[in-house]
Amino acid sequence: MAELVIYNTLTRREEPFTPREPHKVAMYACGLTPQAPAHVGHMRGVIVMDIVRRWFEQLGYEVHFVQNFTDIDDKIIRRAHEEGISTREVAEKYSKMYIEDAEALGARLPHFVTVTENMDAIIEMVQRLVDDGYAYVVDGDVYFEVNKFPEYGKLSGRSVEEMQAGARIEVDERKRNPEDFALWKAAKPGEPAWDSPWGKGRPGWHIECSALSLRYLGAAFDIHAGGMDLIFPHHENEIAQSEAYLRCEQPFARYWLHWGPVRLRQEKMSKSTGVVVPIRELRQQYEPAVIRYFLLTVHYRTPLEFSYERLDEAKAALERIRVAYQRGQAFLRERGGANADASVAEPYLQQFRTAMNHDFNTAQALATVFEVVRELNTRLNTPEVAVQPATPAEVAGLLDALHWMMETVLGVPLSMPVAAQDETIQRLMQCVIAWRQELRARKLYDLADRVRDDLKAMGIVLEDTPQGTTWRIA
Repeated sequence: MAELVIYNTLTRREEPFTPREPHKVAMYACGLTPQAPAHVGHMRGVIVMDIVRRWFEQLGYEVHFVQNFTDIDDKIIRRAHEEGISTREVAEKYSKMYIEDAEALGARLPHFVTVTENMDAIIEMVQRLVDDGYAYVVDGDVYFEVNKFPEYGKLSGRSVEEMQAGARIEVDERKRNPEDFALWKAAKPGEPAWDSPWGKGRPGWHIECSALSLRYLGAAFDIHAGGMDLIFPHHENEIAQSEAYLRCEQPFARYWLHWGPVRLRQEKMSKSTGVVVPIRELRQQYEPAVIRYFLLTVHYRTPLEFSYERLDEAKAALERIRVAYQRGQAFLRERGGANADASVAEPYLQQFRTAMNHDFNTAQALATVFEVVRELNTRLNTPEVAVQPATPAEVAGLLDALHWMMETVLGVPLSMPVAAQDETIQRLMQCVIAWRQELRARKLYDLADRVRDDLKAMGIVLEDTPQGTTWRIA
């Protein structure tokens, strides 16, 4: 089997994965600022990291996955004023909603950590940067001096001048250089604040992820992940302050993984622009498994265009997989079961593993899933194949492969929820009634009666009335 290869944003190439410690993976993802309901873009990151975690575990790794909640921030303070509650209540309210949404989409939760619970680690990190000459204090604010870190820009691949031109730089005449960024912000009247060597205040945006990831995972941890929009300035600044803090004895993180944005009408989903589809609203319209499937249909580094048409396509595709799986199960039940023969499924399992080992390529993995479905349907739909002695064992092997691919690795359930099952039965019975009416119109009464009698034996009663044929469960 091919070794796992990951695209590393830092080196801008695909690299074989080598862990810091044998058989263990330490990874960190930049999390939510919980001040509004999560949208589909947030959930893409959730599902990407859930897939990464699941695949590492399939490869035999023990995974320690940490993600932060930025539970103090300008946006949270504004939201607290708007809702008339404390910043803590805001953060807890929207963190809880985010967790509920993630779990509904089948994600296993990471180890969540918060800024306010780790203020000591943040202050200690800022203090060392000041002591080592990488940061300076102005009126209670602390800034990181970018020019003191010669490798600044190595993640984004741009020069300081290019980054100044392409980014929103906070105008502050007290800074030594325009691109210097805040590590600590002096308290403003009425805002939450913490004691520090520079007076009361709170952390800047970037320092929290450095301090939290290093506290819980240690230096040179394996994977640092986030959306592509975080490459600059957030992750660029993280590298600078972290490796300055570590005194360049070790790299901050070994592999940098970034997922593409979810776009709506070619514009990135973002709470700041108002271009969002709240995941809670979408969950009322689509089964969570369909949303999860949709998020897996393109490679994680590729931007994903959101549309209801594409969600409907995902729904139809998932239904085709589920129907084949359920037909296979029914086939085995009719024949009293069988011991699985994995040989027919093995080539597809190899294809699937190759796809996942090539930078977690779920789009290619799903293509392999449909090859399994096609193989399964061939055995179920071809009469001369269905009756062969080896077929039940081969069907069992294909079903095992399908279950492992979809449920274990991709986290998409193959069983339909009750509501979806009810809807499917309704549609099926409409077709059955129409077929029976056509049989009667052709005067094939024996066949029409057989349909009625077979349904009755299964507990479904057809009733012919002057208004048409209806059905009910006996």
